[in-house]
Amino acid sequence: MHISLAITGAGGAGVITAGQLLLDLLAAHGLYGLMRRSYGPQIRGGEAASLLRVADQPVYCLDDRFQLMIALDWKNVDRFVDEIPLGAGSLLLHEESAGPVPPEIQREGVRALPVPMKALAAQEKGGRMNSVALGLAARLLNLQPEQAAALLDKRLHRKGEEAVRVAQANFEAGYHWEGLPEPVFSATPASTPPDWTLTGNEGCGLGALRAGVRFVAAYPITPASDMLEWLSPRIEQLNGALIQAEDELASINMAIGAAWGGVPAMTATSGPGLSLMLEGIGLAVASETPVVVVDVMRGGPSTGIPTKSEQADLDQALHGLHGDAPHLVLGPLDVPDCVLTTQWAVHLAEQLQAPAIVLSDQAMGQSRMLARKPAEIQFIGQRKRAESPGTDYQRYAITADGVSPMAIPGTPEGMYTADGLEHEPGGKPSSAALDHVMQLDKRARKLEQHDFGDLWAEMAGEGELAVLTWGSSTGAVREACERFCRQGGRVRMIALRLLLPAQTDKLAQALAGVDHLLVVEQSHSRQFDRYLRAWHALPVQPRVLARPGPVPFTPGEILTELESMS
Repeated sequence: MHISLAITGAGGAGVITAGQLLLDLLAAHGLYGLMRRSYGPQIRGGEAASLLRVADQPVYCLDDRFQLMIALDWKNVDRFVDEIPLGAGSLLLHEESAGPVPPEIQREGVRALPVPMKALAAQEKGGRMNSVALGLAARLLNLQPEQAAALLDKRLHRKGEEAVRVAQANFEAGYHWEGLPEPVFSATPASTPPDWTLTGNEGCGLGALRAGVRFVAAYPITPASDMLEWLSPRIEQLNGALIQAEDELASINMAIGAAWGGVPAMTATSGPGLSLMLEGIGLAVASETPVVVVDVMRGGPSTGIPTKSEQADLDQALHGLHGDAPHLVLGPLDVPDCVLTTQWAVHLAEQLQAPAIVLSDQAMGQSRMLARKPAEIQFIGQRKRAESPGTDYQRYAITADGVSPMAIPGTPEGMYTADGLEHEPGGKPSSAALDHVMQLDKRARKLEQHDFGDLWAEMAGEGELAVLTWGSSTGAVREACERFCRQGGRVRMIALRLLLPAQTDKLAQALAGVDHLLVVEQSHSRQFDRYLRAWHALPVQPRVLARPGPVPFTPGEILTELESMS
């Protein structure tokens, strides 16, 4: 059982806060939920929407359409109307003084109901419409008002007793408004209720800390800044440090410096920042210094759409470094998976002494999910260290696995040159062809020969029809495949978590026997499809379902593709 609803209004109207409070209220009732934030780049006055899906089991994506929409106003609604598909039977509550429903929202079969939210809020001095909207939503979802009162007290207590009282009164006014129809959802608690609430950005931060990261340097950028705000107080509690650098170039170089000094380190950014960091990441490749870069992707190019999601930094992450620069590229598959993938990325970077790029995006990074507590994964990055180097220490010694013991600064007899110049095994700069080839082979070998185990992808199902995807598209693909199987179909889902180094043999084995293949990705130029063709020998010509952001994929449209291919 599930339902989707949206709360919309101008930026600054508090619809994001209302959505977060509603999600907390759902948790108090033992329900699962997912909330995506949709808003413009303006600080105030632009568009904003909380897009929620409520269920009695975990949900990883939005549904095909929304059954309920509560609109505080119509300002800039045209900018996000494509993200809120309504259909026959949908209920639209809107502020009555805002005027008639815009034609781009009104659909055949949608029931529109004007509500005096502004007047109900004005019954209390300092009242706000978002609290009234919260009351309306709670009533229509059949949630208990007593729990909402306690939640508002907890969330607004720091603003004073009067602020709490006004918010509670506004909530009650909305909840008990006499014009409301019967509830549209029955709030039946899940048999195993959620015990965590987290965003993808928080998940990436948690995964980094679990893996041992104790230094973060970053420059604020939407939509990655949330991660830095979450990390800042927590890393200090673990005797680590987070520094706001003056720009992205300083950020990556500070992180590399800390990692070279022996401290697992990370930075977080978005597309424009990653562009500036690429030269620094190349330095980490050449000096074989482990460092992790989390890129929370957004719409591009250039400034693009800073507050909306897209999977279009893949080309840059894969191929943006100049020269032959082997490195790791990983992509979490959903909000909880951000914990696992980031922790694994730190572990791999430390173990292989190589930089790792983690490709999250705005859809995961800023979506909040009610979930089960992420599993405690045991691996923590362990770097191969030179504890007693000796007088003939060779930092870049040619080894069978390509990984050489690294002396931490201050280690007796462990001094060596570490810079971006090519070098001989001892670290001394060299332009000799043999040294260059030996070091290129070494840096490639340590990634190519490493056994990455089973975490390289999530796989489910069987059959001659398969779907290949990655990143935040996984949630919709996963649900579409589940629906297809419930209809009697057979399909395999393969969602890649490790993109570089490409796991060609493993993917070939996973696709054995497939005669129909669908590729799903959120980019205009089919970057994931091109990656697959470049690195993998696909058994058949794939059909590609690709589009740019910000409109996310829905399970229904992927299901339609599967049905047409079966």
